[in-house]
Amino acid sequence: MDIRPAGDGPADIRTENLKTVTANGVEFAYLEMGRGPLALCLHGFPDTAHTWRHLMPQLAARGYRAVAPFMRGYAPTSIPSDGAYEGGALVADACALHEVLGGDGDAVLIGHDWGAFPVYGATAFAPERWRTGVAMAVPPTGAVLETFFDYEQLKRSFYVFLFQTGLAEAAASRDGFIEGLWRDWSPGYDATEDVALVRRSLGAPANLAAAIGYYRAMLGTVAPTGRYAAEQAATGRDVPILYLHGVRDGCMGVDQVDQAASFLPPGSRVEHVLAAGHFLHLERPREVNDLILDWLG
Repeated sequence: MDIRPAGDGPADIRTENLKTVTANGVEFAYLEMGRGPLALCLHGFPDTAHTWRHLMPQLAARGYRAVAPFMRGYAPTSIPSDGAYEGGALVADACALHEVLGGDGDAVLIGHDWGAFPVYGATAFAPERWRTGVAMAVPPTGAVLETFFDYEQLKRSFYVFLFQTGLAEAAASRDGFIEGLWRDWSPGYDATEDVALVRRSLGAPANLAAAIGYYRAMLGTVAPTGRYAAEQAATGRDVPILYLHGVRDGCMGVDQVDQAASFLPPGSRVEHVLAAGHFLHLERPREVNDLILDWLG
């Protein structure tokens, strides 16, 4: 796989070098770089595994095997046959990927947006698998609920409620919708390259419906499958987590971070990233990489 060293410009991750592995009944396509303990990097919405193009070379240089899968339902990863998109399914995916990729207790779990949910859940459900975790842009659920129903946050979260309706797929597939989310969430960042990759991944109606399915499962519009009750309910205070949030985040207001520390395990840390929005690891790659590598120690 060809990935240029991290910098302020885009890196080149060539999709023809994707690998695949089956975990938890899903065929995951993934990008990989380096050798050593597993560093599993999970993306969010509307995004792809390419979001880690700046971090992966740095992890590899530090002696990690950096693996970035396309999340369940995001092409070229398969659409799960069980139709499960609840948080517990994402936790099960992370643990299953750890198993099939040969992870051990030195593995680290890094997630952004939807990828942050399994960071909290998998380190609680199977703490023996993970040495530490890094979560970005979405604080723990308890912290989110502190301010989610504040008027300003409800305005930012309009898409969450739109995605509960039958209009969701038609709206999200229109030209300008995904571009608008990136523009609002990370003001001033040129997301042209990223949006093109998202359009490629979610271009088929089934894949777009899968990505929206995460939100329908989150608010209960689609009932949980029941397969992942233990993973869904997992709580633990064993594995320390670094939480990063951009102060200009237009998706999750920075005020939601105020309570984050009280919902994280002992030894965790919360850092604000100045001049960065929701996609902070793309907007300020050097700064975010340094924070993560310093945390991994």
